Amino acid sequence: MYKIRTYNAISAKGLDCFPSAGYQVSSDCDAPHGFILRSQKLHTEIVPDSLAAVARAGAGVNNIPVDDYTARGIVVFNTPGANANAVKELIVAALMMASRDIYGGMSYVQGLTEIDDGAAMGKLLEKEKKRFAGGEVFGKTLGVVGLGAIGSMIANLALDLGMQVVGYDPAISIEAAWQLSSRVERMISLEALLGRSDFVTLHVPAIAATRHLIDAEKLSAMKSGAKLLNFAREEIVSTEAMVIALDRGDLAGYISDFPTPALLGRSDVLLMPHIGASTAEAEENCAIMAAQQLMDFLENGNILNSVNYPTTRLPRGSGHRITFSNKNVPKVLGNVLSVLADAELNVLEMMNQSRNEIAYNIVDVEGDVPTNLGPQIYQVEGVIGVRALGSQS
Repeated sequence: MYKIRTYNAISAKGLDCFPSAGYQVSSDCDAPHGFILRSQKLHTEIVPDSLAAVARAGAGVNNIPVDDYTARGIVVFNTPGANANAVKELIVAALMMASRDIYGGMSYVQGLTEIDDGAAMGKLLEKEKKRFAGGEVFGKTLGVVGLGAIGSMIANLALDLGMQVVGYDPAISIEAAWQLSSRVERMISLEALLGRSDFVTLHVPAIAATRHLIDAEKLSAMKSGAKLLNFAREEIVSTEAMVIALDRGDLAGYISDFPTPALLGRSDVLLMPHIGASTAEAEENCAIMAAQQLMDFLENGNILNSVNYPTTRLPRGSGHRITFSNKNVPKVLGNVLSVLADAELNVLEMMNQSRNEIAYNIVDVEGDVPTNLGPQIYQVEGVIGVRALGSQS
């Protein structure tokens, strides 16, 4: 019986993925094998010895102490792309609002509460509508910073809107590259993209390397009259630098899903209440993906969409399955295989993958697995975690 502890309101469609026959799912279960959550901050949570994996129903994992969990042998999953369509649609809306003063016009109309004559209102609006005139995005240049799941979708959609699209992503994956239209022009540097674009949209993760990626220097490099969209993470843009740049007129506007007090009340800023992924469909998709990844890991040891462990997948055969993680140093795998040999276990299939300082292994063996095998493997120097999954029934 696998135990899953839930945090936050996880979509029922995701929780329904866990079969009742083999899983106990609740917000207060003891000795959980897995966590599933959305925005719950885990930095101060006590880590149970039983915990093997954490699945976040969302893309960002800054609410999870990933480095600490990695050292403990705990796999952390996220759900990249599951909410991509929801974010994409909101960014399209933001792009339209950045190009035309839609918000200003609507707010003006809502303020005409003292006018109760339709003809008079129509005459007034005909006179005043020029105050809210804007431009079209057709023919303008959109710069996309980060060409992953969402960035690629936005780039391709902008092409369909008749925009010129330039992109920058020094670490683009092969999978993302296949999804990207050949009409997207790759830029050699972020500065080159900023100087070329009428609109810039950010789609990079919040990590140490991207904190304040958009700072005073980058803002000063932006094309005159350009507007910046941030639907990635608040930390990517320096708020202090943004305020200064807007005051100086270095850029024409900022549209963000991450409000901060320093940006309130400005006519050149549009702020949304962090609703990028707030659709019923996105929450369902994220929850389903998180649950499926957690189940595949607990039952089969397979890893997909982990932020701290390498992608590792091996189809189940007829033997017993053992998984272990270790520091990515020489001799660990050989020493573990020696333990298996001493136990007279024949290796049927094996998968070994590494990511930075961590290695992960799936080993299918033939023979009677002794009950003390796990502790023996754990005693091998460099081993971080061990799981014995038994045979496929």
